[in-house]
Amino acid sequence: MQFTAQQICLLLNGTVEGDALVAVDKLAKIEEATQGSLSFLANPKYEQHLYTTGASVVIINKDYVLTAPVSATLIRVDDAYSAFSVLLEQYNTLKLNKTGIEQPSFIHPTAQVGNNVFIGAFAYIGPNAKVGDNSKIYPNTYIADNVTIGSNVTLFAGVKVYFDCVVGDNSIIHSGAVIGSDGFGFAPNPDGSYKKISQIGNVIIEEGVEIGANTAVDRATMGSTIIRKGAKIDNLVQIAHNVEIGSNTVIAGQAGISGSTKIGDQVVIGGQVGVAGHLTILKGSQFSAQTGVNSSTKEEGKQWGGSPYMPLKDYFKAHVNIRRLPELEKRVAELEKIIIQLHNAK
Repeated sequence: MQFTAQQICLLLNGTVEGDALVAVDKLAKIEEATQGSLSFLANPKYEQHLYTTGASVVIINKDYVLTAPVSATLIRVDDAYSAFSVLLEQYNTLKLNKTGIEQPSFIHPTAQVGNNVFIGAFAYIGPNAKVGDNSKIYPNTYIADNVTIGSNVTLFAGVKVYFDCVVGDNSIIHSGAVIGSDGFGFAPNPDGSYKKISQIGNVIIEEGVEIGANTAVDRATMGSTIIRKGAKIDNLVQIAHNVEIGSNTVIAGQAGISGSTKIGDQVVIGGQVGVAGHLTILKGSQFSAQTGVNSSTKEEGKQWGGSPYMPLKDYFKAHVNIRRLPELEKRVAELEKIIIQLHNAK
């Protein structure tokens, strides 16, 4: 779709400098933009590109002072970065605005599908499943028996939602994610083998949650694994059975949360963090990348690092000393030589 500078200006409540009728049909970074592109300048590091860019339209701050001629049409706004983010959201909404039921797809006769939905080709919606209004189910997605999908939910291609699970309104689950796979439950036998323990619970994902690609959220052994309202979970994250993730908590890629651990609200978990099972992590805790969490936290709002974890400042100090170990080893060896010499001199 094409939009003129004037149309974009009206959307952003800005002012136009240049050709108000010039049209754009794509978004691009200012240093890579070509004719027909819309870009923006917010970071001074990219200022030089404003005078050489091939973009047809560039969004800039109202108070930006030009130091050379500019070929692009300019749209001046209060905050270029915020304005461009509005356009990104609008662009994404238009791009993902799909409706209708593609064929071949399968919707069980007992399933309930709301209004204005999109069901992609080869999607499967099982018995007694429910899909709310305005939701988008992309191709090759599997929705099992008795699953409830809320309104305005997006399940991208290849998402799998096992039986009895619940996905709340306004949630997004990216391709390859698996919701409700079996928890890792096995009982040792006398002969050293393992007997599988049936996992009969479910997963409840509350409103406004986003889950990244290829993340697994295991169903509870009994009861529910719960992802609270507004939580954001990155790609390649493992959430084990009976875990509870608090509201507005964020978890970065390759982190793993072991079974029955309770993560509080507004917790920040960095990449590759490992959290042991049956712990309680208090509200506002923050864990730097690769932290190993082997016990419950005792205070809210603290920063942690290292493995086993410790206060982040202590971890930084310890890491400085670790880097000095080769030097310290050399000094110790020299001191040992001196001690031996002094001993032999007696």
